[in-house]
Amino acid sequence: MSTSLPRRLAVVAVAVTAAAGLAGCGASGGSGSGASSTDYTIWDPYPQFDGNAAWVNLLESCGDKAGVKVKRTAFDTTDLTNKVLLAAQQGNAPDVLVLDNPVVSTLADAGVLATADDTKLDTSGVDPNLLAAGQFGGKTYGTPIGANTLALFYNKTILQAAGVDPASIKDWSALTAALAKVAGAGKKGITFSAIGTEEGSFQFLPWFWGSGARLDKLDSTPGVAALTLWNDWLKAGYAPNSVINNTQTTSWQDFAAGNVAFAENGTWQLANAKKLGFEYGTITVPAQNGGPAPAPTGGEFVTVPTQKDTGRYATDQKIVSCLTSPDNIYATDGTLSYVAPSAAVQQKQAAADPALQVWVDAVHAAKGRTSDNLGTKYPKISEQIWTAV
Repeated sequence: MSTSLPRRLAVVAVAVTAAAGLAGCGASGGSGSGASSTDYTIWDPYPQFDGNAAWVNLLESCGDKAGVKVKRTAFDTTDLTNKVLLAAQQGNAPDVLVLDNPVVSTLADAGVLATADDTKLDTSGVDPNLLAAGQFGGKTYGTPIGANTLALFYNKTILQAAGVDPASIKDWSALTAALAKVAGAGKKGITFSAIGTEEGSFQFLPWFWGSGARLDKLDSTPGVAALTLWNDWLKAGYAPNSVINNTQTTSWQDFAAGNVAFAENGTWQLANAKKLGFEYGTITVPAQNGGPAPAPTGGEFVTVPTQKDTGRYATDQKIVSCLTSPDNIYATDGTLSYVAPSAAVQQKQAAADPALQVWVDAVHAAKGRTSDNLGTKYPKISEQIWTAV
C-alpha cells in the first residue's frame, strides 16, 4: 500500500457514500482478513440473505473448492464501503469484497483494490461495456457478478385503449406522440423518479446519454435537450408533478395503481410486475434518434482488496473465479434478478424466460456511471445532474 493511503481514504470517504447503491438494509459487524491461512473473509452487500440462503451456500462451496474456510459478513451497501475504507486504513481488509459497481473506481483510485493483473483474474468473457464500470486508469479491478438496468414497463390495457402500438416506439418523437394519445384517453402517460438524489440521476441518464450527451459536459446542446424532454412532458401533463419527489419505489407504486401507461424502472421490479392486476410489457428506453438508449448499469463487482500478504491472491482468485463461473452466475443472477455479464449466460437466461430478452438488450446497450475514467468525479457530476433536474 502507498504510505499516503490513510490520507487518500479520508478524502474519498464522502465520494464513496454518494456513489453507493440505491437502496439497502441493516447490517452486521465483522472483522477483516489475515487471522488465519485457512480462513478467508468475504464481505457482501446482501444482508437480506441469512446463513441458509443459496448465496451463502455458494460462498461456502467456493471456499471448500479453494481449500479454505469462508467467513462471510453482510453489510448495507453504504455501510459496507465505509467499513472497507476503515479496514483498508488499518491494513485489515477482507480477502474478497462484493460491492456496488460505481464504488469500484473510487476505491481503486484510493489504492484499496488489487488489479485483475495482480490476482491473475481472467475477465475475458465479460461484456466490455459492463466490465468498464470496474476499470480505472487503464486497469481492471474485479469482475461483475451481474447487472441490472432500466427499461420502460407499459400497461397493455391503457395502450390498447389509446391506440398505441408499443412496438412503434423507437425514438423520442414516437414516445411523446404515444404519451399524447394516452393523455387524450384520460390517463397519465409516464412516471419516473426525478428526486434530488442518485436515484434521480440514475433515471435521467438513459435520456441524457440517449441524446448523445457526455457526463464531462452537462450543459451541451444534447444534454439540454434531454432535460427539456422531461420538462416538456410535465408541462403537457404527460407526466405527473409527483415525479420530482418520486423514488423508484414510489414511481413503481404509481404505475402499479393502474393509471399510468409507462414507468421507467428496473429488473428488480420483475417479481412485483408478476403481481400487477393488469397485463404489462417492456421496451428498452429509446434514444433520441432511434435504437436503445445507453442506460446506467447497476449490480455488483466481485473484487479483491489489496493485501499485505500477496500470497493470498492465488486463493482469492480461485474464490472469485468460482463465484463468477458461468453455472454459478446463472444461478446467482436468477436469485438477484440480474442479467448475466456474459453473452453466453445471457442467452441461456433469455431461453429460459423469453421476457428477459428486453432486459438483455438493455444491458447490451448499458453503460457504467463511472465509465470514461470518471472515477471519483462521478458523485460530483451526479449531484449537478439531480440539482439541474
